[in-house]
Amino acid sequence: MDWSSPLWYASYIVVLIGLAGYGSHRLTIVALYLMHSRKHPKPKELFKDLPLVTIQLPVFNEMHVVDRLLESVAALDYPQDKMQIQLLDDSTDETVEICRTGIERLKSRGFDAEHIHRTDRTGYKAGALENGTHFAKGEFLLILDADFVPNPDMLQKTIHFFTDEKIGMLQTRWGHLNRTFNVLTRIQAMFLDGHLELEQTARNRSGRFFTFNGTGGIWRKSCIADAGGWEHDTLTEDMDLSYRAQLKGWRFIFLNDVETPAELPVDMDGFKSQQHRWTKGSIQVCKKVLPAIWKSNVPLFVKMEATAHLTSNFAYLLLICLCFLIYPNQQAQPDFGKFTYYIINIPIFFFASVSVILFYLVSQKALRPKSWWKEIPYLPLLLALGIGMSISNAKAVIEALFNHQSAFVRTPKYGIEGKRQDWKKSSYKAMKTLTPFVELLFGFFFLFVVIEAAMSGRWSSAILLLPFPVGFFYTSLSSLARMLPAGSSTPPETNVTHKDINT
Repeated sequence: MDWSSPLWYASYIVVLIGLAGYGSHRLTIVALYLMHSRKHPKPKELFKDLPLVTIQLPVFNEMHVVDRLLESVAALDYPQDKMQIQLLDDSTDETVEICRTGIERLKSRGFDAEHIHRTDRTGYKAGALENGTHFAKGEFLLILDADFVPNPDMLQKTIHFFTDEKIGMLQTRWGHLNRTFNVLTRIQAMFLDGHLELEQTARNRSGRFFTFNGTGGIWRKSCIADAGGWEHDTLTEDMDLSYRAQLKGWRFIFLNDVETPAELPVDMDGFKSQQHRWTKGSIQVCKKVLPAIWKSNVPLFVKMEATAHLTSNFAYLLLICLCFLIYPNQQAQPDFGKFTYYIINIPIFFFASVSVILFYLVSQKALRPKSWWKEIPYLPLLLALGIGMSISNAKAVIEALFNHQSAFVRTPKYGIEGKRQDWKKSSYKAMKTLTPFVELLFGFFFLFVVIEAAMSGRWSSAILLLPFPVGFFYTSLSSLARMLPAGSSTPPETNVTHKDINT
């Protein structure tokens, strides 16, 4: 037997155990959700006189959705004299004029609305929110990204929770305006449903830390100030502020029964840029706040959950390692006997793969009790997409670890709600990156591995490995297709360099 075979096998098992560990954490979340999901939070009391709410709308080159956003905010069922609308505009294109016209339109209807346009994008979204907060008249700040369309009763269903002076933030569950637009949006919706319905509910109602999702929520202004304000040293300022505020003793509320609809990215480039930003930002926050969490006096179970949450994106590095180990493992596996092989691999497979399927099935069953089974055919594609995204997201993890500067690419929004709407003619241009070519190479490699396993009679291995080539081909070819002359995605001017600060 080749001397390196045990080394390959040991590395393979170590990586799978790491992935299984994160899989077991998903099962823990499912268990906590089932235990606590019926504990619906209720306001301490109701406001006798509704408070003034400042509605902050950070936008950057969002020409397709600004008008929709402003009209939905104007339609909120809340006293007009109790709302201040801030359009926090960092745009560099014709969006500026659209914003200016939209605000003037609201003013003519009697709204207290202002267009705050920055030409210096210091801090990006965090900087825009920080700047707007200086001029906020209300103690409560409702934050909505440009692609969100709040339901009219949103404020009436949420504001009364702030009668408890210890509540610093309230988060609503995101809905999906274009969930069934294409396969990609359908899978994204499942990803987000798992996070928002299961993770956020389980964490909040079991007494663990959970985080603001960046939009669709309300902050108490004094909570933001007490936690140190919006800071610019990570790409996920929402997660950063959330942990700092909860370490200060502020309590958060998550309302899974209050839905705030939003638009999902309809193309692979938009999805990749969003995931890259979220992944990189979470590792930056991990480096920044995890030591403070472990030095704090919060309970051990809170520290452990925060650690699992903040380190979860390291799973992408493990997945990339697995990609390099699979073929040698298939070719040169030491003969420890079939019994030992199954004893080792079946539990690991269960925690690494079956746990993922169970996690997302539970979320769909909770949100769509009558039609959840219709989502089952998309689960293999969900697994494949997660694998296909591993290269882009692993790159984001490494960039965060080494404080590497990268382009800040915002997620393009097209105002898409119906299947017949054409987004390909927008002015957004495709991203220029080598990542799709790397993904394509991985796709061909794993296609070879799957074919070789099938031809050798290892059908179980071939079936289990099939999501790898499917995922890599899907992410690579979808991006490469957008680079053709007829395609379009993110505008060149949005690729502004984000300077990472050593955290």
